[in-house]
Amino acid sequence: MLNNYGFEGAQWDAAKEQATSILIDVATRKGRIAYSELVGKISALSLEPHDSRLFHLLGEISSEEDEAGRGMLTAIVVHKSGDMQPGPGFFELAKSLGKNTKDPLACWISEFNKVHDYWANKHGRA
Repeated sequence: MLNNYGFEGAQWDAAKEQATSILIDVATRKGRIAYSELVGKISALSLEPHDSRLFHLLGEISSEEDEAGRGMLTAIVVHKSGDMQPGPGFFELAKSLGKNTKDPLACWISEFNKVHDYWANKHGRA
């Protein structure tokens, strides 16, 4: 059965697991990753960096991670060039999660630091 984004549920879940694992690895090293690099590492689904389905995948990951108290994990997924920040979907999600987005840069930096602080210290490691 296909989900709302046209993928088999198991395929979607596998891609979400892959993306989460990749992002945790990057966060543990206090890094960031470009959308294009992330989609290149997800083998369970074929997605493009500007694919709206990618934004839904990232949204699910961030919502679940934030709910678990670890911050919006996808704060570390950024544009490859230009502002080197997340896209507008990140900020829309942040607002829907109750984050203060009046100053988008401050909101992003806060989540970026929260994710790094969690995953780069010893209790964030498995």
